[in-house]
Amino acid sequence: MSKYAILIHDDQSTYINAGPEVWEAVIDAHNTFRAAVFERGGSLVGGEALAPAATTITGGDTVTEGPIITTGHSLNGYYVIEARDLDHAIEIAKLCPAPGGGVEVRLVVDPASNPF
Repeated sequence: MSKYAILIHDDQSTYINAGPEVWEAVIDAHNTFRAAVFERGGSLVGGEALAPAATTITGGDTVTEGPIITTGHSLNGYYVIEARDLDHAIEIAKLCPAPGGGVEVRLVVDPASNPF
């Protein structure tokens, strides 16, 4: 099994002004997703939600408020899963809630090998 990061890119405005019922629905959707990872034969290594604010450092010392790329979507959270291969990781990632955006799947690089 290999590790894959599922990066959740979503529109923050969906959550910033949302009431408690929206947040509860989001939590329920993510609980359902976590259960589905195991049901599909994968395993969950970790994951966290991220705060809406971002601080970006570029050029070694330039600090700005906001994400590195402004697209209307931001990195709002991530999961790290173990899956048999990329196709299996994609199958699982398709179940990850991101109603205002989408998810990105990336192989987690094993530092003992050179994937490039």
